[in-house]
Amino acid sequence: MNLQADTVMPGLWGLLREDVRCVFGRDPAARTTWEVLTTYPGVHALIAYRIAHALWMRKWRYAARLMSFLGRVFTNVDIHPGARIGRRFFIDHGAGVVVGETAEIGNDVTLYHGVTLGGTTWNPGKRHPTLGDHVVVGAGAKILGAITIGSRVRVGANSVVVKNVPSDRTVVGIPAKVVRREAPMLNPTDDLNLDHHLMPDPVGHTLNCLLDRIKTLEAQISVLRPAPEATVERKARPTIAVVAVDAIDCQAHTDSACVECACQPETPETVETR
Repeated sequence: MNLQADTVMPGLWGLLREDVRCVFGRDPAARTTWEVLTTYPGVHALIAYRIAHALWMRKWRYAARLMSFLGRVFTNVDIHPGARIGRRFFIDHGAGVVVGETAEIGNDVTLYHGVTLGGTTWNPGKRHPTLGDHVVVGAGAKILGAITIGSRVRVGANSVVVKNVPSDRTVVGIPAKVVRREAPMLNPTDDLNLDHHLMPDPVGHTLNCLLDRIKTLEAQISVLRPAPEATVERKARPTIAVVAVDAIDCQAHTDSACVECACQPETPETVETR
């Protein structure tokens, strides 16, 4: 990717050409440009948004809202013309997606069907989420409130995100929790990692860690129990040797804890903002 080229925003037609071209890198079903232009509702919704947003920025608010409404009628995708969307944005399947007025979306972002970037307040001002670059949001996920999702974050399908997420994280669940703390692996020719279905099971992993911890504690208790006494009369108890048992590396809220456990808190760090 040419990062220097991204610093200069192209015109309306340049954005539309990029929006169409990026489909071929993220949807193996795409065959020809004509097919994308005529049969992809996500592309149609984005074309309507680009035009509506241009009208919105020129203070032609009713015309912008009317264009947005027509795009929603024909595509079932509701993007407010006031939202700020970066380059090479792609909505796969283009059904049931909602993007609020004050939402901000970075470059090379992919949303699947049923995604909502919604608000949690009726107060004016910033009330919708901000997404960094290279974010992938799985089908049915909801990102709510004026929160920030860092770059290269992957949001699992049907997750509900209500808190800030630092960059290079994978989040799943209701409410969403961090289950992976490293950047997704990319091929040399890829801009995005679309393997958002390869999610760990944080609850199952945590239960396994707890079971292992119980076994460790039971082993320690067993060596503390005295052996059955051969005779009733005994003046003194023998000294019991305690055998050290290595504890598993999975203790909540410690630096050495297993990073895959759902019980692990996210360490405070600065979240990227656009």
